[in-house]
Amino acid sequence: MTEIIEPVSLANPDSATDSAQVAAANISESDRSTAESLSPDAAAAQVKAPQQGEMPFAMVHGKAYTQLPQDLYIPPDALEVFLEAFEGPLDLLLYLIRRQNIDILEINVSEITSQYMAYVNLMESHQFELAAEYLVMAAMLAEIKSRMLLPRSSEEHEEEEDPRASLIRRLQEYERFKQAAEDIDKLPRVSRDVFPVTVAGPDRSLTRLDPDVELQELLLALSEVLRRADMFESHHVSKERLSTRERMAQVLDTLAHQHFVPFVSLFKAEEGRLGVVVTFLAVMELIKESLVEIVQSESFAPIHVKARTQ
Repeated sequence: MTEIIEPVSLANPDSATDSAQVAAANISESDRSTAESLSPDAAAAQVKAPQQGEMPFAMVHGKAYTQLPQDLYIPPDALEVFLEAFEGPLDLLLYLIRRQNIDILEINVSEITSQYMAYVNLMESHQFELAAEYLVMAAMLAEIKSRMLLPRSSEEHEEEEDPRASLIRRLQEYERFKQAAEDIDKLPRVSRDVFPVTVAGPDRSLTRLDPDVELQELLLALSEVLRRADMFESHHVSKERLSTRERMAQVLDTLAHQHFVPFVSLFKAEEGRLGVVVTFLAVMELIKESLVEIVQSESFAPIHVKARTQ
């Protein structure tokens, strides 16, 4: 079996080369014989595999971090800082400061600033927003360390809040916004996940063409048609719906049951104009034949109809 080699910092390329040479020298004889039986590419892959599997994410006081905390997200292009007490992503450094695993006074903020400027020059071409986020982190570290280094009296020390607590609140708020941004990014987005379908409808505009016939010619043709229609017109005699004689009998029947009948009550609105004319003619015929008479007590008083007595 191959021995596990202690991971080294990426900040020192010479030490990484020496460690690789030591790793090659520490391969046991059984592994060496197995590697000789394989192809050159397979043997090289077998030798390098343990080194890649043990690559640490960060180094804190010489201790390797091979697993990240579950509640910490580090972007793929995270800012890597190389300090005396810490080597790794700046996100992990802030995480450890918040958990009080690293003293803020041990961090060289000026070194972080210089490395950040180099990072900005590298990332501004395609991920400037990520570089801006790390600028906020570096500014927080500078503020906290400056406040920790300033002399304070005992009363101020009791009343003033620990600057690291402010960092914790800001980091928690930063993580909430970051998580919210990731949740929003997972929502369906137009032109990325959802593609609206637009269908062009058919052209419904109508082209109106003027007739080739003059208006005067159409009027002459119409007059000719009307003339021919008059020649073949036939008269249809239909039975009168309301008979004057029948209405006279209805009026006499009404007066037989009542002594005085208002004149307007003899007319029915549903019969229309024709009913008014027929009823009026029936009353006039009855007056002419001396069967009924019209009575009015005074001028502008209601008119009544009554049967004439012998």
